[in-house]
Amino acid sequence: QVQLVESGGGLVQAGGSLTLSCAASGHTFSSLTVGWFRQAPGKERKFVAAKGWIGTTIYYADSVKGRFTLSRDNTKNTVYLRMDSLKPEDAAVYYCAAARVQLNDYNINTIDFWGQGTQVSVSS
Repeated sequence: QVQLVESGGGLVQAGGSLTLSCAASGHTFSSLTVGWFRQAPGKERKFVAAKGWIGTTIYYADSVKGRFTLSRDNTKNTVYLRMDSLKPEDAAVYYCAAARVQLNDYNINTIDFWGQGTQVSVSS
């Protein structure tokens, strides 16, 4: 079992930045593909970004490319999501998610572990 705990959410003005963190425990973090999803009120949970346990490839949703940066520190069992140039449409609950699959197979249906979510609000 893996426990994922997010932090770093909050309220920011449009154009501002936030960095989310997700700390993992209970499993060999370095063997998991990890990433982020988000869910706005009344909408489906959607993929944001992910990185596998090997290699340097990071996948991003088109809507966040060039603005969000995912990184992971296996020594700290932590994954980060740096969010720049935030827009009102980025407002959502952001969920950290881990899967025991390779990056190419990482999607909402293959997630094994979810965090509890952290709220990001963006004022216009």
